[in-house]
Amino acid sequence: MFRVLDRADPPVKWVRLSSKGRLGCHLEEELGSAPEFLCTTVPMGGCYPDYVSEELRRTLVAEEATSAFVIHKGDKRIFYAPAIPADTKMANGHAGAWSSWIENCDASFVDGTFWSDDELIKIGRSKKTARQIGHVPLSGPGGMLEQYPKNIKGRKILIHINNTNPILDEDSPQHRAVLDAGFEMAYDGMELEL
Repeated sequence: MFRVLDRADPPVKWVRLSSKGRLGCHLEEELGSAPEFLCTTVPMGGCYPDYVSEELRRTLVAEEATSAFVIHKGDKRIFYAPAIPADTKMANGHAGAWSSWIENCDASFVDGTFWSDDELIKIGRSKKTARQIGHVPLSGPGGMLEQYPKNIKGRKILIHINNTNPILDEDSPQHRAVLDAGFEMAYDGMELEL
């Protein structure tokens, strides 16, 4: 992926984000122009992917293993978290600190990768659970449907949905369950107007 980005025209400009930083984003290249929107980094913790070596992991900050972003433009906000680690759940069964961000956003795009914790194990694709690879499953105790903040004002949209997830089958009870819980499922070409 990085080799493809290196060949982009105009070249990709890499910007290092602080784990607690805010970045002004520009859609035009005009120097000195005001940012079109702001992006705030929300450290989520969790674990680094398996392809990150043990040696490299020792040099990295644990709380930065997974990040979410809040995109601000005027008084509108979007929360974006394609992975919500299992260890962000608090002991009382409610979502971790990320939930306070969601409560103040007009829309949230959140991790819908797996329906069940043992989804990949059941079909023989992995020996690890969803939680072990860094994703809170949608169902079950402590799952996203249980711990997602209730009665929020914004739209809640599932993203990063794995092709093994039964919510993709529109006739399945799992699909019905996420709709009944007030979630939407993102799709290619989806546009959102706030």
